Amino acid sequence: MAVSNPTPTEYIQHHLQNLTFGLHPEHGWSMAHSAEQAAEMGFWAIHLDTMGWSIALGVLFLFVFRKAAKAASTGVPGGLQNFVELMVEFVDNSVKETFHGKSKLIAPLSLTIFCWIFLMNLMDLVPVDVLPMLAQKIAVLFGADPAHVYFKVVPTTDVNATLGMSLSVFALMIFYAIRSKGLSGFIGELTLHPFNTPNNKLVQALLIPVNFLLEVVTLLARPISLALRLFGNMYAGELIFILIALLGLWQLPLHFPWAVFHILIVVLQAFIFMMLTIVYMSLAIEEH
Repeated sequence: MAVSNPTPTEYIQHHLQNLTFGLHPEHGWSMAHSAEQAAEMGFWAIHLDTMGWSIALGVLFLFVFRKAAKAASTGVPGGLQNFVELMVEFVDNSVKETFHGKSKLIAPLSLTIFCWIFLMNLMDLVPVDVLPMLAQKIAVLFGADPAHVYFKVVPTTDVNATLGMSLSVFALMIFYAIRSKGLSGFIGELTLHPFNTPNNKLVQALLIPVNFLLEVVTLLARPISLALRLFGNMYAGELIFILIALLGLWQLPLHFPWAVFHILIVVLQAFIFMMLTIVYMSLAIEEH
């Protein structure tokens, strides 16, 4: 797709490259024409396709749920109202069963996470060539070289997006932990657990570095594992779709069964991210 007759390697690399805009050391603020240029931009780069689809799908989620809320009635509910009520009840029950505290934020946060990630994952079921080819045709109208137009449509296959979401959850974890236990209580959990000898202050002091190392590793592993689990599963699924697409017309017998199976992954990964978020928030407010 990057050239008239791409090799399998070029085809895969083109599909796995994000549309990147950033500050290049030599070219200034510009679009990246290759993976190497994108890497050279470093921190000062943004994946326009990831941001665009994430925002668009977030707006779609808000629009659908707002429309259902405005049209809600006490009479016979319509299909959209039934669907939204089912989603809200499902998430609400999950929060009640898992979150052992009181917060007006956790249920809306969990609903947003589940629906937003589900929509982003669902983009993986769109045939891999359709939207990138459309983006190339639009770029040609503006005089751009189609070989340099990259377009990924599944935001959760970009580790930057999954890390962004997991770090937001991590920040809320720290906030709730400090609000619930106080700064001294939060620091105490990091330094006095899991090894605690309250009857021997000297041994307790000597174990503080060991406790701190173990607890910090455990704490930092939560957002990292949260992000990499979602990214890894969706990236692998997208890669399989791309490999199937390399078969040309022969992809049709394979594409459909893999898409049906992948629907389970789409839903499951959104559910796992939501449930782990609830669990981590619950752990943040609980005493050891």
